[in-house]
Amino acid sequence: MSKTNSMFRCACSLLATATLLSVSRADTVETRDGARLIGTLVSISGGKVLLKTSYAGDLTIKQSEVTALITDQPVSLRSEDGAVQTGSLSMTGPLVRPSGAAARPVAGAGIRTAWLAGAREPAPPAVQKPHWTYEAGLDLTGRTGNKEQFGTALRGRATYKTPRNTLQYYANYDREVTNGAKSADQLKAGTDYQDNFSGLLSWYARTEGGFDKIKDLRLYDVTGTGLGYDFIHQPTHTLTTRAGFSLRYEKHGDPQTADNSGTGLDLGVNHEWQLAPAKLVNRLTLVPGFNDLGNFRFTHETFYELPLAAPSWKLRVGLSHDYNSRPGSGTERLDTSYFTRLVLTWE
Repeated sequence: MSKTNSMFRCACSLLATATLLSVSRADTVETRDGARLIGTLVSISGGKVLLKTSYAGDLTIKQSEVTALITDQPVSLRSEDGAVQTGSLSMTGPLVRPSGAAARPVAGAGIRTAWLAGAREPAPPAVQKPHWTYEAGLDLTGRTGNKEQFGTALRGRATYKTPRNTLQYYANYDREVTNGAKSADQLKAGTDYQDNFSGLLSWYARTEGGFDKIKDLRLYDVTGTGLGYDFIHQPTHTLTTRAGFSLRYEKHGDPQTADNSGTGLDLGVNHEWQLAPAKLVNRLTLVPGFNDLGNFRFTHETFYELPLAAPSWKLRVGLSHDYNSRPGSGTERLDTSYFTRLVLTWE
């Protein structure tokens, strides 16, 4: 009888040990809505996290919704730069930290694929090939009667994108005549480069120059460089903030107006949201001087884009602001424009 009891106790002990081991080896995934899921991480691929559970079968979770991830078992991880690391994973913030002395933290949004160590890597999503895209826009405005008015605006932008870098060239020209006198005569052209060297973190360099004869700006130039951070980094939704240093120069035509030059801050926000089939875009920049923070320039543009019957043609409706705290003599600080723009895009 004692032998039977001893065997029974041994079996119970083995069962309890196996149960504890299975619990201790469980992986944990937490999401933005507060859910805490226990199971076995099978893979991460194509923006989806696959978790095998004993209570709900296989669960698929959006990678962008994961706020915490802890694995007890070794997992192989491939980051966006192609490097592979293996070890248990720990993520309680924006960074995933594989175990091991030589392990390198990876941004959660920077994981291309992950899989159980020793298993086959899941097929990675198609990697975006480097490519150029182009757009050209035209605005036409007119009025007759008590006031004669005619205006044109030309826009152009060329963008080169790789999985890591974005390079943009752009140029805009606005001209308007009201009752025979120019009411708008402005040109601006610039270059913007961004390198996402570490997942959500990037560095950038930009320069913009041109003239605005109505504001008595015969020549202006703003050059800035600094760091950026992607608060949202998804294929259809991005929100990037920037902070750095700038060099600003403004030359006025009126000798009574002092020219502006000096160093300062360079602050910006870029937001794009693809609301298929439409798109919302917001761009803001603020350039205050170090010597006088009250001497600054602020620009803003917001537009909503809708595709037309032909996919290459789009309609944009929006507004823009250009605020110069130290304008030329006899000119206003703020210009606000409302526009409806026809845009042609191609690759």
